[in-house]
Amino acid sequence: MSHAINRLVEIMATLRTPVTGCPWDLEQNFSSIAPYTLEEAYEVVDAIERNDMSDLKEELGDLLLQVVFHARMAEEENCFDFNDVIDAICEKLIRRHPHVFGAQDGMTSEAVLRQWDEIKAEEKRLKQTRQPTSLLDGVPLAFSALTRAVKLQKKASNVGFDWNNPLLVLEKIREETEEVAAELKTTASLPTPQLEEEIGDLLFVISNLARHVNVDPEQALRGANKKFERRFHHIEARLKEKAQTPAEASLAEMELLWLEAKKSEK
Repeated sequence: MSHAINRLVEIMATLRTPVTGCPWDLEQNFSSIAPYTLEEAYEVVDAIERNDMSDLKEELGDLLLQVVFHARMAEEENCFDFNDVIDAICEKLIRRHPHVFGAQDGMTSEAVLRQWDEIKAEEKRLKQTRQPTSLLDGVPLAFSALTRAVKLQKKASNVGFDWNNPLLVLEKIREETEEVAAELKTTASLPTPQLEEEIGDLLFVISNLARHVNVDPEQALRGANKKFERRFHHIEARLKEKAQTPAEASLAEMELLWLEAKKSEK
């Protein structure tokens, strides 16, 4: 394994070698590569959801390349190298699993998660270089908006700023929906900043409902996307049988085929 890792690190170093390396790779920096890092992480998740082991192998390699790329750029700036990255995660795993590598044992998975959060919070406290100005500090802006919403809500919930019943969140969703409807009724030209704000509020509360019932909103939305794709593909296939395209079909025709696809799934 060490030979394979060393080979990858050496290839990345060659790509980043001035003059003889790859012009594109040499132009990159942490900021320019960051979007690709997120993209590769999502592609790993996609391969898992499709249960495609061949793709998963390839996508994990692409994600590993991102780690090596960032580590190489850091090494060039004399900050750290790939070995430091490995050492850091090894130390963290041992430190956060005292029930495995220490004296504690016999813990439930729930207790392990609580312990993990406690150790993580203490680590952050010890390396905090400035006094936090808010309980909401530390939620990265790079997270997807849905994920970040849940993280912010969870932090606020830790000090009691939360609904104690998901049905109350559902009431808030109805309230936000009415505010969106009111804006639509009073607006002549769309979109407007106010409408964007109201829809943002609605999405935020929907993500809160997901959190309350232990549903990952990102996962739920990915599932809804797949369902939409599957049913729309059915519409396209049935229309193709009639030598039609969706652009040539009426909305009523497509709605009937949508219901047909929906019924076939039950």
